[in-house]
Amino acid sequence: MERIDELKAGVAVIILNEENQVLLQKRADVGLWGIPSGHVEIGETVSETAIREVKEETNLDIKIKKLIGVYSDPNSQVFVYPSGKVVHFITTCFLAEITGGELRCNSDESLEIKFFEIQNLPHDLLKMHPRWLKDALANSEIIYSLK
Repeated sequence: MERIDELKAGVAVIILNEENQVLLQKRADVGLWGIPSGHVEIGETVSETAIREVKEETNLDIKIKKLIGVYSDPNSQVFVYPSGKVVHFITTCFLAEITGGELRCNSDESLEIKFFEIQNLPHDLLKMHPRWLKDALANSEIIYSLK
């Protein structure tokens, strides 16, 4: 196993709009698209983190609908930052619905925020995110095809 500098708790939030498009952010730190996500802060629950991170990054208010899964496999959950720091994340992934707010790129952590058709996701997507999306849609009526 490669060197790991840190272990962190994180969250990811899958948000679908009324057209069943998924909300993605282009991350400023690595220039790749991904599901809105972030780190759990001390004293915070994972659901509080999810709500806070989505508000900070997208300006949207959300309601958690369900837990998708908890992901910890080092093969997909180890992230190398541009600084060279290697972090192993234990990520709690939720499905959420929009309850308010107006979508805008609300953070210096994001270069762009927009909805994508599930069948037409960007090619430069973070490696673990297609699995989270596939799991979120596993019991839905939405037709999709993910690599």
